[in-house]
Amino acid sequence: MPNILVVEDDTDIRDLIVLQLRQDGHQVRTASSGPEALAAIERQPPDVVILDWGLPYLSGPQVCRRVRAMPEAGRVKVLMLTVQVTDTDMVEGMASGADVFMTKPFDIHELRERVGSLALQSGGAGRGPVAGDSGMP
Repeated sequence: MPNILVVEDDTDIRDLIVLQLRQDGHQVRTASSGPEALAAIERQPPDVVILDWGLPYLSGPQVCRRVRAMPEAGRVKVLMLTVQVTDTDMVEGMASGADVFMTKPFDIHELRERVGSLALQSGGAGRGPVAGDSGMP
């Protein structure tokens, strides 16, 4: 079962994504800030990170750059979500190491398909649950 980390500070968006991905059979963990996301990735690198651009304390691109520098996170795929829509913003997001860039509002079905594809690319055939993780957002 693929392990997905959803990093989003908007609880409504985070809860919607978590619900949909769990229905698809993914193991889902959450974080609501950049530092919280980095700590979760260091504990157990996920197969896919859904990363919001506008996070508190560290932006999505800053988090992505740090993830790409972690040797233990070499196979992690990053899908960046943002309301940023300029070409410059998209280039910055991709330059930070994001594999996929989607703008908000997004189509939940497209997001689910992209996450599934990224999980396969990362080799996420099945990492088990994290010790001590209740599985709740």
